[in-house]
Amino acid sequence: MPYECFPTRNESETGLGFQREMSLKNRGDRVHHRRMKTIMKLEELRTLEDVQAFLEGTQAVVFEVAETKAVRYRWIERILIRFSYSKLSKKQRGLVIRLLMKVSGYSRQQVTRLIQRYRADGRVRCGGVGGSRFARHYTEQDIALLVETDRLHDVPNGLAVKRIFERAWTEYGDERFERLAGISVSHIYNLRKSLSYQRQRTWREKTRPRQIDIGERRRPQPDGKPGYLRVDTVHQGDQDGQKGLYHINAVDQVTQFECVVSVEKITERHLIPALQMLIDSFPFEILGFHTDNGSEYVNHRVAELLNKLHIEFTKSRPRRSNDNALVECKNGHVIRKLLGHAHIPQDCAAAVNAFNRNHLFVYVNYHRPCLFAKRELDGRGREKKRYPYEQVQTPYEKLKSVPDAQQYLKPGVSFEQLDVQVARMSDNEAARQLQDARAKLFNEIARQQRMHG
Repeated sequence: MPYECFPTRNESETGLGFQREMSLKNRGDRVHHRRMKTIMKLEELRTLEDVQAFLEGTQAVVFEVAETKAVRYRWIERILIRFSYSKLSKKQRGLVIRLLMKVSGYSRQQVTRLIQRYRADGRVRCGGVGGSRFARHYTEQDIALLVETDRLHDVPNGLAVKRIFERAWTEYGDERFERLAGISVSHIYNLRKSLSYQRQRTWREKTRPRQIDIGERRRPQPDGKPGYLRVDTVHQGDQDGQKGLYHINAVDQVTQFECVVSVEKITERHLIPALQMLIDSFPFEILGFHTDNGSEYVNHRVAELLNKLHIEFTKSRPRRSNDNALVECKNGHVIRKLLGHAHIPQDCAAAVNAFNRNHLFVYVNYHRPCLFAKRELDGRGREKKRYPYEQVQTPYEKLKSVPDAQQYLKPGVSFEQLDVQVARMSDNEAARQLQDARAKLFNEIARQQRMHG
């Protein structure tokens, strides 16, 4: 009766069984049938001659590959013990290796590794001696913290995430981030690709330019001083012929301090108060105001406001797309990431503006790390930008690092006051408040649309 070389499930349960039977070339040839050798049990391979005959096909043996690794390993261990593998010659070892390869289905390299385990401690174990697994340093709890941080901060880049982890541990004393505070940037992306991480986890209208001889066409030169703003307008979509509201986004070139003001329309009636509110929001004096060539800014009323405040007014040069690139990047990484591209009705401008003032401004300026470029010249004299980790800071940290930073603050504003405001909550707490406020804002917008719907 054919012998099963490995324990298998009952034939009635699996519907399988041994289907490899001896094939007779001439079923009617009784003489040939009598000359066929008897099917041999695999356990009856007791000598190397039996193994040689089996490998050359002169001895019929019925077998199948076991379903589990543990069963295969135990069988390999029994064969090595049975033939006293360590005492065999090189040629005899080759026969045993070929037998193990044929029956187990493993490659020669894998069989050789298992034999090395056997010779090391006399056993062939799963994951035993010779395993190449690295010790796991970051736990499921660490991955859960990464998932939570990415959710709260809308998946920032790895440098910013590492900085958030460090601040959570060193500045806010959150012991959960002790291990993550030392994580490398590249390993953050490795964890994001892990199975544990992945298990947990419109319409646009461009501003139409208009040629007006207001403002100077040149790139601002802040010379390391805060207060030179890059300004742009973001339209929040159209729906059924109805215009959405507009966001006025202003970013300081040196510190990346950012302020967003939302208005119903970009007409003179709405824009001038919004610009005044925007200028008042920054903790330091505004020295420069740079925009593209959109007519909402390049007009006499805006120029009059800026002249009254002694603010330098410049505008982008033709065919120089980098002149206003900083604020355009922030349009995508902050406004579009948080508010999306979908239509928001104009009558929701007040609610969105409250969200910007109470939550967005605090989060992006005091709790969201940014990358700051370090300019270097290569051998050909061309300028290259690099973003070292030491330069990953929040806009507020960057402001404090400016030489003699106190002199740029507005009267009545001090770093001691601002430090108290920053220490009120951790980065993750600020992000959580932002996410909660955004959810409430969207629910309110959806409710108003249903009422008018």
